[in-house]
Amino acid sequence: MDFRTEFKPLTVQPEQIEGRSFEMINEEIGEHPFSNEQYPIVQRIIHASADFELGKSVLFHPDAIQSGIRAIRSGKMVVADVQMIQSGANKARIEKYGGEIKVYISDPDVIQEAKRLNTTRAIISMRKAIKEADGGIFAIGNAPTALLELIRLIKEGEAKPGLVIGLPVGFVSAAESKEELAKLDVPFITNIGRKGGSTVTVAALNAISILADRG
Repeated sequence: MDFRTEFKPLTVQPEQIEGRSFEMINEEIGEHPFSNEQYPIVQRIIHASADFELGKSVLFHPDAIQSGIRAIRSGKMVVADVQMIQSGANKARIEKYGGEIKVYISDPDVIQEAKRLNTTRAIISMRKAIKEADGGIFAIGNAPTALLELIRLIKEGEAKPGLVIGLPVGFVSAAESKEELAKLDVPFITNIGRKGGSTVTVAALNAISILADRG
């Protein structure tokens, strides 16, 4: 069979593809524990990952969504652990209310301090971020060490985020860092297990910014 003669590219608009994708997710997800407020975030996480198991593993603090909406509409900063989140997030919706997305991990002073202390840049970036992002959103999708350090700073009263989106992926400390986050009484969106990543963290952040923009 010559596949080259049978392939017909899609000619529908991107909005139509996204809409059909969401319809398929709704048809396939089955029973789930999420509220009407939470489900749009889960829906976008599944859309970004094509992973229903990941979507169903998402956990929400009761105040997570409303706190995230307030942070965006109040112009609070969004701190990302890596540039991929900064690149993928919808900056226009965040900047519309006076906020911005910052990534500190490649700052020269962060690199220098990490070398001096023989630790990771992810850890030092969180120590720097909390000085500028009080009440902001921390979006962590890549570095479990960043999330663990943020948790430590929260426990010690040094960090007071408006929302922590903690969805790091990996084998070393990823699942454990999310378990620790879920024990805190701060607004969070996280999940159970090793799965996660920058893509799904962006999806969750964008979903919150969409809700914020809709008022």
